[in-house]
Amino acid sequence: MLSVPSELSVDTVAVTDRPFYEEMGQRIATLRKARGLTQVQLAEKIGVAQQTLAHYEAGRLRLLAGALPRLANYLGVAVEDLLGSAPRRATGKRGPPSRLLQQIEAVSALPRAQQRFVSQMLDSVLAQATR
Repeated sequence: MLSVPSELSVDTVAVTDRPFYEEMGQRIATLRKARGLTQVQLAEKIGVAQQTLAHYEAGRLRLLAGALPRLANYLGVAVEDLLGSAPRRATGKRGPPSRLLQQIEAVSALPRAQQRFVSQMLDSVLAQATR
């Protein structure tokens, strides 16, 4: 039977990459907790086992790139926020983003056709509100 060395395994984190994955895991855990989700709930939403999510949060397993958009969407953030590369926005307020900002970020992650639909709905509501 062919054995694959652990450093070449698809999911395990190489020692040199561990700090990045540990920091990303901490961001995921913080965002999950801020939204009141358990590991079990979030794991079900993204289609992995709870133990796998626990390994992601601890930085022991690599999160596959294809799972990042889905995870970011469920947590209400941009993929860049999960990766730690998003520039800080100066909102003048401390604390978690408002519900409206979370919704705007979620809408921005949708496909263009769905973004246009949401925009049209908002235009309609705003036009009725100004009558």
